[in-house]
Amino acid sequence: MKKEIGISILLVVLCTVTAIMNPKFISPVNLGNMANVIGLFGIFSIGLGLIIITGGIDLSVGSMFALSGVLLAMSLREWSWPWPLAALAAIGIPMLLGWAHGTLITRMRIQPFIITLCGLLIYRGLARFIAKDNTKGFGDAEGFEPLRDAATGKLFGLPMPFVLLLVVAVVMWILLHRSTYGRYLFAAGRNEEAARFSGINTRRVIASSYVVAGLLTGLSGILLAFYTNSVSPSNHGNFYELYGIAAAVLGGCSLRGGEGSILGIVIGTALLQVLQNLVNLLGIPSSLNFAVMGAVVLFGVLADQIFQRREQRS
Repeated sequence: MKKEIGISILLVVLCTVTAIMNPKFISPVNLGNMANVIGLFGIFSIGLGLIIITGGIDLSVGSMFALSGVLLAMSLREWSWPWPLAALAAIGIPMLLGWAHGTLITRMRIQPFIITLCGLLIYRGLARFIAKDNTKGFGDAEGFEPLRDAATGKLFGLPMPFVLLLVVAVVMWILLHRSTYGRYLFAAGRNEEAARFSGINTRRVIASSYVVAGLLTGLSGILLAFYTNSVSPSNHGNFYELYGIAAAVLGGCSLRGGEGSILGIVIGTALLQVLQNLVNLLGIPSSLNFAVMGAVVLFGVLADQIFQRREQRS
C-alpha cells in the first residue's frame, strides 16, 4: 500500500504543478480527453500488470491491436458480419493468441520475452498482409452504430473507455486481491517452484494470465480502433505495449514478479498520461514522448530496487 500512496501523492503534485503552469490542463475538454485516453490505456495495462506479476512480459500487444483492428474493420465493412460477432472475434483472437503464448511459455519453457517478441513481428506482418498494407476504416459506422456508440460515447458525462476502465478495475481488483486465483498468481510470480510444490498448478495459472491479458487487449483494441476511426496496419498500436509496461511498473508491479496491485496500475496509467499531457501543454516536442516514457520506466525500476534492498535489510 505504501507504493500506491506514494504514486498517488506524486500524481496529485504533478496535476497541481501542471494546472499552475498551464490552466488549460483543468479545462473540461482537456480533462475529458485525458480521461478517455486513460481508459484506453488503463484496460490493457491491467492485463500486462497481471502478466508482470507472474514474472512474465508481453511485447506483442501493439501488434495485436493492429491485427484485431484490421480484422474488425474488414469484418464490419467488407465482410458484412453482424457487429456482435465481429466484436466477439476481435476479443477472441487476442485471447487465443494469449493462450498460445501461455502454453508455449509454460509447456515448452521458452522465455516470455522471446515468445512475445516473435508475436510482435508475426501479428504485425499478418495485419499488413491481410490488409494488403492499406488503411482500413469504419466510415459512418452504418449498420454497427451501437458498437461505435458503446466505444466512443459517454455515460453520466464520462467517456465510455474510462467507464469501462472503472468496471474492469473493480472486477480485476476482486479477482487479484480477494480470490484464490489472485493468491496463486502472486505465489507463482514470487517463486514458481515453491508454488508448484505447494500444490498450485503453476502452468495453468501463468498461462491463464496471458489469456486474461488477451481479453483485456481485445477490449482495448475495439476502443482504440473506434477512437482512431481507422487502422493502419503498419503503425496502429506501435509501442503501446511499452506504455502499458511503463504504467504497470510505475504503479508498483515488479519486473521480478510477485508484486503489484490493480489500484497501482490505474494510478500509474493516469500518472503516465498526465506526464504526456504536460509535454503537450508545455509545447515540448512530441518526439520527446518516448524519452519521457523511458525515464519513467527507469525511475520505476530504480525505486523498486531501492525499496527491495530496504526490505531485505530490515
